[in-house]
Amino acid sequence: MDDAEIVQRIGELAAQEHQLERSHAGKALGAAELERLHSIEAALDQCWDLLRQRRARRSVGENPDEAEARPIPTVEGYQQ
Repeated sequence: MDDAEIVQRIGELAAQEHQLERSHAGKALGAAELERLHSIEAALDQCWDLLRQRRARRSVGENPDEAEARPIPTVEGYQQ
C-alpha cells in the first residue's frame, strides 16, 4: 500500500466514523455500534502509524515500502 492508498483509506475510515457518530447524535451507541466504532478507531490508528513509518523511512533515505503495519495492540498503546 503506498502513501496515496493509505491516505485514501484514512479518509474512508474517517467518513465511516463520522457517519456512525452522526447517526446517533444525542443518543447512546449500542454494543455492536460501539464495537464497530472501536474497530474503526483502531484501524485509523494503524493506518496513521503506517503512514508515519513510511514518511520516516523516506526522510532518512530508506525504502518506505519496507514499512509494515504494526499490530493494533501496539499502535493502541502509543502515548499521544
